[in-house]
Amino acid sequence: MPGKPQPAPLDGALIIDKPRGRTSHDVVDAARRILGFRQIGHLGTLDPLATGVLVLLLGRATRLAQFYAGRRKRYDSTFRFGFATDTYDASGEAQGPDTAPEIDRAEIERLAAARIGRFPQMPPPYSAKKIHGRPAHELARQKKPVELKAVDLDVYDYRVNEVSGSLAKVSIECAAGTYIRSLAHDMGAAIGCGAHLTEIVRTAVGEFTLDQSVKLEDLEHAAAAGELARYVIPLERLLPELPSVTVPPLVENRVRHGSKFNIQIAQIQPGRVNSAQGATAELDSGDWKPARLRVFSQQERLIAIAEAVVPRTYQPVVVLEAEA
Repeated sequence: MPGKPQPAPLDGALIIDKPRGRTSHDVVDAARRILGFRQIGHLGTLDPLATGVLVLLLGRATRLAQFYAGRRKRYDSTFRFGFATDTYDASGEAQGPDTAPEIDRAEIERLAAARIGRFPQMPPPYSAKKIHGRPAHELARQKKPVELKAVDLDVYDYRVNEVSGSLAKVSIECAAGTYIRSLAHDMGAAIGCGAHLTEIVRTAVGEFTLDQSVKLEDLEHAAAAGELARYVIPLERLLPELPSVTVPPLVENRVRHGSKFNIQIAQIQPGRVNSAQGATAELDSGDWKPARLRVFSQQERLIAIAEAVVPRTYQPVVVLEAEA
């Protein structure tokens, strides 16, 4: 009879500065090798071309991924005008000669401002969007028809930082699921000269920022020195925007068994939104969310995330098993 799986030695979030040319799955595999355990997930992938913030959840923190689904993202990107590519980025094949135009900054700023708000975006044909169960990029590489549907999304901030020759550097804050390379492609089409994404750095996923990140080679050195914990944001500091409550042992027992529990309003401590330099202006995309609560033991350990059923009555939706 197989034994009970051993708990992961680290629980929390780890922010990796993803290197260019590697997939997000490559990074997860590298982290598993360096950290020495497999219970690692991520909060949204990055294209191989992209660098920057890739948030990994370790151990019991993987149970919290669902609560991060609406986190906003920030990117610093460079668009090159003059020709489009089939992938909408620098990895693809050019769809015409390079016209190397001199771009007018005022025109770029006008087009960027017009894309702030909610609008339908067509995903790139070379994307992971599914068509009859198959990723679109598989069909595109086989030169088969790729029939995608536009998806409504939100862009909250779209600013032009620099324009030089045929290059424009922009910063964008957007909802999850936004394709920055589609924004580049669409802007090139609007101007009439074509454009594609040449560089992209994800600088933030909600409260997680590039300043908190670690490169894989530095993580490897930390592992060799026994200092991995210095880079891990512990469970108790995750989801800081949610209010919290500390419960006595009898209530803790109910929570750990997934049972409803009652608390006094005065026991609830308000959440605190992290306003760290470089974080998104707001954490989430603004979609409705139920009233949630972080539940702590008297030993100040996070034991559950609960949702309100009626005032003062909560139902655990995720229960974190006790540490071994």
